[in-house]
Amino acid sequence: MSSLSFNFAPDFRPLAARMRPRTIAEYIGQAHLLGEGQPLRKALEAGRAHSMMLWGPPGTGKTTLAELIAHYSNAHVERISAVTSGVKDIRAAIEQAKAMAESRGQRTLLFVDEVHRFNKSQQDAFLPFIEDGTVIFIGATTENPSFEINNALLSRARVYLIKRLSHDEIAHIVTQALSDTERGLGQRQFVMPTDVLTTLAQLCDGDARKALNLIELMSDMLADGGTFTTEMLIQVAGHQVAGFDKNGDQFYDLISAVHKSIRGSAPDAALYWFCRILEGGGDPLYVARRLLAIASEDVGNADPAAMTIALNAWDCFHRVGPAEGERAIAQAIVYLASAPKSNAVYTAFKAARELARDTGQVEVPHHLRNAPTQLMKDIGMGAGYRYAHDEANAYASGENYFPESLQTAQFYFPTERGFEKRIKDKLAQLAQLDQASEHKRYE
Repeated sequence: MSSLSFNFAPDFRPLAARMRPRTIAEYIGQAHLLGEGQPLRKALEAGRAHSMMLWGPPGTGKTTLAELIAHYSNAHVERISAVTSGVKDIRAAIEQAKAMAESRGQRTLLFVDEVHRFNKSQQDAFLPFIEDGTVIFIGATTENPSFEINNALLSRARVYLIKRLSHDEIAHIVTQALSDTERGLGQRQFVMPTDVLTTLAQLCDGDARKALNLIELMSDMLADGGTFTTEMLIQVAGHQVAGFDKNGDQFYDLISAVHKSIRGSAPDAALYWFCRILEGGGDPLYVARRLLAIASEDVGNADPAAMTIALNAWDCFHRVGPAEGERAIAQAIVYLASAPKSNAVYTAFKAARELARDTGQVEVPHHLRNAPTQLMKDIGMGAGYRYAHDEANAYASGENYFPESLQTAQFYFPTERGFEKRIKDKLAQLAQLDQASEHKRYE
């Protein structure tokens, strides 16, 4: 009885794994690192590798880049995920690296995914083996290394920023997967309409792995030669597509709704629109950045803490990641919406900027000028300046800090709301001191 033999082995790996680039030429994105003439590309092509930290969003090619570095450096690869590994796994990887060096004379590239999840002692465990060259260390992280990685480890590894892939780059990756007959779906001859590809690329927000996973899920719904549709994309991607606008208009409408709800002191509405952005796949950090503008433009000095609250929310997102970070942004939204409002600083700044633009040639009065040399003092620079701290109430009443022709200018008119009322009262008190000083001058 003859035995059967097969000349092929089915590749059951996910499409994203099958389409992983094998050479720099196949790698899409990160032109600032791997473009022609870039230092990292030159180092790889020369077979040189160094320890590094790859910092960027999910699905942007961090793992792939590490694999390419190992390939071009002819290095053995050991992989550790900080999500599931501990010091025991680190030690095992180091022992394997030593064995490879002794038996084959081959260096080991130690790739640590989600390295920010390791605590200080776990991160410290790598240091001596990076130092003595046992391993080429490559850590991948979605979090800011400045906050999450030990300084000792950072000092031994160069940080490379891995940027979110553009819509065009995502579209290129998807098109490549659909046309590749060896590793992709090319043999099935699917049709991808331009509008569906555009929506997919925007929906994935720079995550190539997500795009390829969605393509693979949709391919399971089609016969060979079938056409992808937006309806299919909605089915496989779930609720995220339903509120997504491919031209970006709806996203900016939602941002506008958040801003106007906060300005209108409507915390519940502001939270609703923020959640609409999240459910539609929008970037929460875009909202965090907008909150800083709102804190200055709409809350202002009515509550000076608003800017700190907004900045802390942004920082919190970077430190703890999306789940808790989105909640921190929500907290800041509620705070800003509930805070007293004033656009007095915003209005004052615009008015001052306009006057400065129109009077840019007016000289600084002599008493306000700096006089670091004796010559400058001799010609009157700084003469007559009154040092406020030497005056009663630390205020030089009646002093003018404008050019003579502009001394009546006023831009800032504080409101009666929140902390700004205290500022208004203080400025009114100082104005009374100025008036009293003026009366004495003419007595």
